Order: sequence, then C-alpha cells, then structure tokens
Amino acid sequence: MNNPLYDTMFAPHAGKNTPFLHLPDGDVITHGAFVRRAAQLAHAMVALGVHAGDRVAVQVEKCPDMLALYAACAQMGTIFLPLNTAYTAAELAYFVSDSGAVLLVGDPARQAELEGLSEAFASLSAQGGSLSDLADTQAEEFETVARHEDDLAAFLYTSGTTGRSKGAMLSQKNLISNAATLTDLWQFTDADVLLHGLPIFHTHGLFVATNVMLIAGGSMVFMPRLDVDALIDWMPRATTMMGVPTFYTRLLEDARFSRDVAANMRLFISGSAPLLADTHVAFEARTGHRILERYGMTETNMNTSNPYAGERRAGTVGLPLPDVDLRIADADGVELPRGETGVVEVRGPNVFLGYWNMPEKTEAEMRPDGWFITGDLGVQDADGYVTIVGRGKDLIISGGYNIYPKELELVLDAADGVLESAVIGVPHGDLGEVPLAVLVPQEGGRIDLEAVRETVGEALARFKQPREYRIVEALPRNTMGKVQKVALRAEFGA
Repeated sequence: MNNPLYDTMFAPHAGKNTPFLHLPDGDVITHGAFVRRAAQLAHAMVALGVHAGDRVAVQVEKCPDMLALYAACAQMGTIFLPLNTAYTAAELAYFVSDSGAVLLVGDPARQAELEGLSEAFASLSAQGGSLSDLADTQAEEFETVARHEDDLAAFLYTSGTTGRSKGAMLSQKNLISNAATLTDLWQFTDADVLLHGLPIFHTHGLFVATNVMLIAGGSMVFMPRLDVDALIDWMPRATTMMGVPTFYTRLLEDARFSRDVAANMRLFISGSAPLLADTHVAFEARTGHRILERYGMTETNMNTSNPYAGERRAGTVGLPLPDVDLRIADADGVELPRGETGVVEVRGPNVFLGYWNMPEKTEAEMRPDGWFITGDLGVQDADGYVTIVGRGKDLIISGGYNIYPKELELVLDAADGVLESAVIGVPHGDLGEVPLAVLVPQEGGRIDLEAVRETVGEALARFKQPREYRIVEALPRNTMGKVQKVALRAEFGA
C-alpha cells in the first residue's frame, strides 16, 4: 500500500454517495464529501507550512471538520494529536511544547490565549474559522503521501503519575490492525448506523468507533456530546451504540427508554470505565439486550472483548482479542496460573511504539520481548474471561476519562494554606467514580476551600477537579512514610 492508514480507512470511500455522518441539524455528509473535505484541509495545512512527519495539535469541539482533520493528517503523513477540549491554556502549552507541534488548531473564541503556543495557530469550529475558510478555497483532491505501516500516525497524551503527561506514539499498523479486528469481531457492516455521542479527542470515540465504521463503510449519528433526547430519538433508526457507562445509566433514568425504542438495535458496547453489575442487569431487564463490555487503554486501543455471539459475562471484560496475547503476571513478568490476581500484560500489533521523548519510561513499561505492562490488576478464569480487579498507580476513571491523582496533588500542595494532600477515587452512580481531595492544613493555619477551588479551576480541566474536599489533621502513613490511600478510601470512600 502507498499509505496503509489512508488507503484502508479513507481512500475506499472516495466518490461514494452513501451516508457517513448524520448531523444534528438534519444534514448528511456522504463518504465521498468527507474524503473531499479532508483533501481540502490537507491543502490548507500545507499552505500553513505543515509537512509529513510534523505534529498537528487539535483542540476544538466535536464537528465534521475536526474529524476530517484526522483524515487529512493521515493523507499528508502528518501525526495527529487530538486534545481534550477541557484542557486549560497552561495544560495545552505543555502538550504543544513536548510534542513539538508546528500547528495548533483551536477554538476561534480562544485564539488570543492560544495562538502563541505553537509556530502557527488556526481556528476551527462547527461555525467555521480560519482553517475552514482557507480549506474552502482549496482543491478537493490531494496527492497522498507515501507512508509505511510502522510510521507514526497519532500521539495521545496520557497523564503520568509524576504529573508529567506521556505522549503515546501510535503507528499506522496499531490503528489499522485493531480496527480491522474489532470490525470483524463485532460483525459491523455497511448496513450499520452507529450512535456516536463520544468525544473524538479520545481513543474510544476516534480510534475505536470511527475507525470501525470507516472500515465497515456504515454511517454514524454524529452528536456533539452525550444527548439522551437525541439517543432516544435516533435509536429506532440506528443499529449500534458505543458509550461509556454514563450513557447507559442516563438512558435507564429516562422513562421513555423502553424495549420498543431499542428494538432495532443489534449491539450496545460499553468501555473506558467499569460497568456496574447492577447496570448490566437493569439494562437487560429493560431492553432485552445484554451490553457487550470490553477493555482497552490509550497505549493499546482494545485488548479484550466479550463475544458478540457467545456468552457476555457481566463484571468481566471478556476474552483477549484474536490477535492480542494477554497474560496475568507477577512483578517480574512471570505468568501466573489461571485464577490468580496479577498485573495485566499484553502484546500484539495494537501495542503502541513507546512514549515520545521518554525512553526511560518506555523501557520501564515495555518488556524487551514486546509485552506491555498495563499497570492494571486482573484475573483470568479457566475459560479465558478477564476481570479487572484494580488499577495500579491509583488511576481514577470518571465518565470514561483518566484522572491521575498525582497531577491534582501537585496543584493542591501548592495552594495557599495546604501542607499536603491526597486524592482518591470515590464511587459515583453516574460517572463511575470521581476524585475526592483530602487536605492537611499548614501548622497553625486554616484552609480557604473556595480559594483552593479557584486555584484548581485555573490549573486543571473541569473533569479532573475534585468533587469533594475533606480536611484532616494528618494523612495516614505506614512505617516507611508512604500515604495509605487504602485507609483514606475506607474512611471517605462512601
């Protein structure tokens, strides 16, 4: 292939007049129109000085042009770096600087605060912007740049436990292999209509949902965000849905959501966070559908899935994908017997190439023979089904987004009046879990929680900010001085 990613995902759709994106205003973008728009955006980025191998950082609200930028970068051989729309300017500055992005595409309303962060800035939104305007004047065909399957296609940043985010380097092969496997495993075809309410700066909405639909040739109901009204309205005309557990809890809270509404659906998929067993049971009782749960991460895309045609076991994330090796291992990488709890390690064509500019971190988390140490604790039963029982590094997953306590703790420790802090995840019926901050005041002082909230609000995206605060005299520690978060969870976890 000339360019494996573009030739697999996008080139086959050139000239097609079939629906690809169903938009909220009733408009439909065909496959062919989408490919043509991507070509225009590629020309526009070239005009701004972007070349093959460069990084393009994108922080804009979900819209067709944002998705077409992904296709344009694939055709140009440019590395696509989507960023959470909630990130502050301070957070963006690190991502742009670390990645060496030559172009930052952002919201027109934030141009004044963002345009100095990279060599070039272009605005983009559902209503237009400088990049859209420039693209409008460009040709609808672009000569695809030759690339190899091992060339980089995307960076996705995942927060580090030390507060420094890591850029996971994903190759063309990583994206193609995983999407092809999932398309086959979940039996997607060009007849499928996917309800797409996920963000597209995240691996779930972009490299799982979108890539699968591109390979299958089906269409997507392209919602800007989770919208229960839209889901219920569209569901009788759709066939599939991918979502985080919050999608399912919100649907179950709505009395209009019934077995009749879901009658045309063939598959509901959940991921990015654990789905409570109670939600599984309630959803099946309401609709007759058993949710298919799977397991993946930024560095690997998907690793396991409950079967499409076989038994879907609530509480498990299913079986390893056909082309993914998975083992439960001890700290030395020695595989443990079935039924024993250990660290989940995976190996396969889906596993990323390493962390950008962090060879020491890559070496620490990637074994020489290709096994990636996920940091998640799991157990595999006699039938091969995997259950995730815990997470290393105290990772919090809230509404499908990863939150690393250390990043919050660094901000909290620097706040006025705070001696030290500890952040834990506590259960939340809608989001799965949310961060709770435990603060220790400086000696003889007091903590102004409103001032602390303001400090956190200026430094971190809203989804990372603690939902609750507790003030204590001292944090519990073991004999080595390490904070005992188990004790904090026991005290505040409810």
